[in-house]
Amino acid sequence: MRGGDAQVQPRRSGLTRRQKRTLSRSAQYVLFVAAVIAFAATADWGRLKNQFAQWDLVRQMFPDVITLALKNTVLYTMSGFVVGLVLGMVIALMRLSPVGPYRWVAGIYIEIFRGLPALLIFVFVGVAVPLAFPGTEIPGGTYGKVALALGLVSAAYMAETIRAGIQAVPKGQMEAARSLGFSHARAMVSIVVPQAFRIVIPPLTNELVLLFKDSSLVLFLGVTLEERELTKFGRDLASQTANSTPILVAGLCYLLVTIPLGFVVRRLEAKAGEATK
Repeated sequence: MRGGDAQVQPRRSGLTRRQKRTLSRSAQYVLFVAAVIAFAATADWGRLKNQFAQWDLVRQMFPDVITLALKNTVLYTMSGFVVGLVLGMVIALMRLSPVGPYRWVAGIYIEIFRGLPALLIFVFVGVAVPLAFPGTEIPGGTYGKVALALGLVSAAYMAETIRAGIQAVPKGQMEAARSLGFSHARAMVSIVVPQAFRIVIPPLTNELVLLFKDSSLVLFLGVTLEERELTKFGRDLASQTANSTPILVAGLCYLLVTIPLGFVVRRLEAKAGEATK
């Protein structure tokens, strides 16, 4: 260009980054809607309704599905959670102990029970324990067996969660307590552990959701009609009627508990995140 002429700027071609992002998001929405329409157009809704939406069977399940099956599921879950929390706390403290054998025992326990499927733990409690100790009965009958099985499974996970929570408490808290004359044990119980539990409440609540679903394994222990939980209750009625509607209703009952619990977990995690800022 000559000196007196204005310099011509090269014209940009193509889309901006924001336009590309908007186009990509729009394409994803279109694909999602297309997939939903394709599913709705190809599914045999008549057969699905006959197999999963028989309202006479739904009415037949009430109120027992709530007053019996859901109640037992909640009882199994809460008893297993309490056993797992107490045992997990002991294992976590052993894991942090300066005594070597305690740490080794806790580490072996955690590795074994985190690696084994929950089903095998239920079989072990229901079959191996009576064989190993003839004539002995686990207190509480089926409820005691389920509490022990769920507690053994969950304790391994809770122990690691609690240990991480204890280690997340600033060391200055223990040092300040010791400087005030607290013993190590009293400082741990009165100062460190309460702060650790405030940290680990969200993951422990999430563990409660997992236990609620794992309670369905109680059917492998052999339960009476009055001891059935949601899965066993739904399966029995589905077998009697040759229809899957009872299983669907049982699944919806699980969601009645797990969805609110999931919301609580998210709220607790959000509050914990705000507290750390």
